[in-house]
Amino acid sequence: MECRQGCAACCIVISISSPIPGMPNGKPPGVRCVQLTGDNKCLLFGRPERPAVCSSLQAAIDMCGDSNEQAFVFLEVLERATAPEANDAKKPGSSPDSRV
Repeated sequence: MECRQGCAACCIVISISSPIPGMPNGKPPGVRCVQLTGDNKCLLFGRPERPAVCSSLQAAIDMCGDSNEQAFVFLEVLERATAPEANDAKKPGSSPDSRV
């Protein structure tokens, strides 16, 4: 599968912890990558400056779905499920109701 031109869900929805040119601390979730053009094309695509994390993420039907909207929804769910806060809440003893 190839990326749908103009989608850019993975460049907007998910957090990226690696430095990106123009975003030295990475990118928080829900923030457009500064390397996206107005029509959602990556300015770094195919260039050596493109972060490895971006190059390694490949389009797949389960992630991208049949539309940009499906891609955004899937990645939002994935981002929430893998956020550090979500993982902290799953640790034993991290519940506000836990008694020490």
